[in-house]
Amino acid sequence: MGHNKLASLLLASAASYYVESQRGGSTIQWGACDSSVVTDASLSCGFLDVPLDYQDPSVGNAKLAIIKANATGERHGSVFYNPGGPGISGLTDLSSALIKDFLLNATGGVYDIISWDPRGVGNLTVPGEVFCFDSAVEYAMFFNGTIELTGILETGNFTNPADVNALLAQAPTMQKKYEELGQKCLNSSSGKYLKYVGTPATVRDMVSIANAIEGPDAPINYYGISYGSLVGSYFVNIFPERMGKVVIDGILNPVKYATQKPYALWSEQFLSTDTVYKGLITGCALAGPAGCPAASDDDGPLDIDAKFQALIRGAYEATKANALAPIPLGLVRQVLLLQLYGPEGWSDFMTNNFTQAVEAIMAEAPANGTLTTRFEHLVRRNPLMKRATANDSPSYSREAIQCADAIDLQGVTMEEQFKNIISNTQNVSHIMGALWPVQNYVCPFWPVRAVERFQGPFNNTHGKQFVVASNVYDPVTPLASAEKTARALGEGAVLLRQNGFGHATVAEPSSCTINLLAAYFANGTVPANNTLCEVDADYELFSGVTTVDVIAHLPSTDI
Repeated sequence: MGHNKLASLLLASAASYYVESQRGGSTIQWGACDSSVVTDASLSCGFLDVPLDYQDPSVGNAKLAIIKANATGERHGSVFYNPGGPGISGLTDLSSALIKDFLLNATGGVYDIISWDPRGVGNLTVPGEVFCFDSAVEYAMFFNGTIELTGILETGNFTNPADVNALLAQAPTMQKKYEELGQKCLNSSSGKYLKYVGTPATVRDMVSIANAIEGPDAPINYYGISYGSLVGSYFVNIFPERMGKVVIDGILNPVKYATQKPYALWSEQFLSTDTVYKGLITGCALAGPAGCPAASDDDGPLDIDAKFQALIRGAYEATKANALAPIPLGLVRQVLLLQLYGPEGWSDFMTNNFTQAVEAIMAEAPANGTLTTRFEHLVRRNPLMKRATANDSPSYSREAIQCADAIDLQGVTMEEQFKNIISNTQNVSHIMGALWPVQNYVCPFWPVRAVERFQGPFNNTHGKQFVVASNVYDPVTPLASAEKTARALGEGAVLLRQNGFGHATVAEPSSCTINLLAAYFANGTVPANNTLCEVDADYELFSGVTTVDVIAHLPSTDI
């Protein structure tokens, strides 16, 4: 057989396999979930084999771990759910009663909720969690003496020339470390799979799951939060003909994500972070010492801010004096950002963690390991950090997924990224601009890009209507991002705002939001564009303090 004829047959076979894989042909055998990952016995789990590379079947298969929450009413079909990250486990997230109940209520109870661990996530999907180190000890030794372990040392708004110079002086060291990190990841057991993770692959996998459950021609209903909003934006543009009812919530700008340098995302993502921080300190001040022990009598929001700034300065001085300080400045920033994600934890955090951290860092009480452990637990408690694996080193799944999607970044230096961090801290978010480490900053030095990337167009939705939802005060996916995304996605995108704090509308309860979403999923009733829903009036951020109270008293001054 001639080479040309053989090549034609192989290409035809690959094309046939590609079409068949997207049309279905496999079934999912539902059964009990792995109890080490899923604790809710009412949920069902299964697996589905899909192509590692949808355009090259010779590469082999991936295996997706899938989870299902049954509809509570008469079943109308399925809604597919991605919780975000990238890198959050769909299995773990859906086993949270808060998330499961929210989704069942928001979809009217008439759909099964289906989620899964995407490629590069968890220890049941193959390829699973991405690890580049064998242990936390190896990780710590590799990054010993760098900002990877301490965080970036700066206070205020990064205007101290000594802090600026100290950061820029570390640029060559950190660039070399990240280049070495990329090679370590490529040489790890995860390395051979790195080019097969990413958002287009996740979208195609979702379509394969939907084909197996609902059939190859059925509309696909979807709910995605945070990075899951990107999955939704990609889905409605790659497969517009398969769009059913779609809600994306807590919006990352897909155009910027797909076409610009990853570090540029933070300039937009942190637009509302300081305002959400103002909400936290305002709520504490309004509650007073009876509802927020960090407050003193007659404290206003700026008085609470002064106490936070003292905590940050104390952590700065302690970390500067000792890189092995029990509560380094970087950990303080990570914990604070996670508190801004979820206002339901504000009262508990200010009561049980904040004052103790101040005492320990300011040496008013012994800085033993207990508080450090509690702070680290707060970080791990966040869904971004949930891991079911024996490897105690940090996961690099977020980096693997985002960097696989990223544009080619030859020539981007760590110094360029550091200067962007300095600018963001001065001009966008004083409180969180210097957050480190962040997966975006790894991408220029990541050795792999996905076999399939998507850069648009993002208005290929055929005019079908879907919902773009956002909190007004979101710490990492601001309303401005939702507004830009709704415009980019075209006339079918309907903006739904929730007048509350936290990351995505799930962060605070709103009967208005739930009822509008349930009506959309149940009977297709689309909310009026730019609808504003209020948070439930009986929901308290601190004892006796509601979201409406906090919004009414937000300081107008910069922090």
